[in-house]
Amino acid sequence: MIRGLYTSGWSMLANTKQMDVVSNNLANVNTNAYKRDTVVFESFPDAMVRRINDTQSNTNPSGRLGNVQLGNDVGEVFTYYDQGQLTNTGSNLDMAIDNSNSAFFTVAVPAGNGEFRECYTRDGAFTLNANRQLVTKDGYYVMGENGLITLQTDDFNVLDDGSIVVNGQLVDRLRIRNFANPETLRKVGSNLVERTQQTQELEFNGVVRQGYIERSNVNVINEMINMITVMRSYEANQKILQAQDGTLEKAVNEIGVVR
Repeated sequence: MIRGLYTSGWSMLANTKQMDVVSNNLANVNTNAYKRDTVVFESFPDAMVRRINDTQSNTNPSGRLGNVQLGNDVGEVFTYYDQGQLTNTGSNLDMAIDNSNSAFFTVAVPAGNGEFRECYTRDGAFTLNANRQLVTKDGYYVMGENGLITLQTDDFNVLDDGSIVVNGQLVDRLRIRNFANPETLRKVGSNLVERTQQTQELEFNGVVRQGYIERSNVNVINEMINMITVMRSYEANQKILQAQDGTLEKAVNEIGVVR
């Protein structure tokens, strides 16, 4: 009986975590280049059950009663890096990566003490700061192969390989990282990801589209269906837990009464 309470309780906790992920996907449906997450469940390892202080049985001297399984829990949150739809904005400062699900723009994020750490984003809604340097909407520097990118004019062209050309002269080339295993990247907030020790890099083979923005890859209808499914699963576990609690109450207060 107690095992059933634990199983239903853990399932409700897992449903709560899943609902948080689904809600976050829906909240970012209009966030440029947002990549949707999904929950991957894993089962608890089997636990050996033994009788306490009772190993003198002739038929079962080990005291073992067998294995029990306490249900599932969230094993990991997996991110789908499928490319979102590209929308034409007509702005020279807007850029998107096409024909590649694993390539990212490189940005420099302050790490304190004047240091910067390298992060990556698919959100190409860039702008210029007061010093005419190319930055993200959060003010992080967009990196080129030669460092920070400074543009003295709004009239520039971005070629397919990320090269930035002004008046026929090459200014710099966007530093684009292409990863062989994007599933190893870790989200760090502000629509940014960073690499881990398992991340491996490949040569960029996609195309940079100037004047385009990549949209979120969240499908609203699918996420709403997922939300309804999670809610029903939570309610089912809740009813099962209440039923087991009621049965346990009767066992304690009625069946166990000494007459």
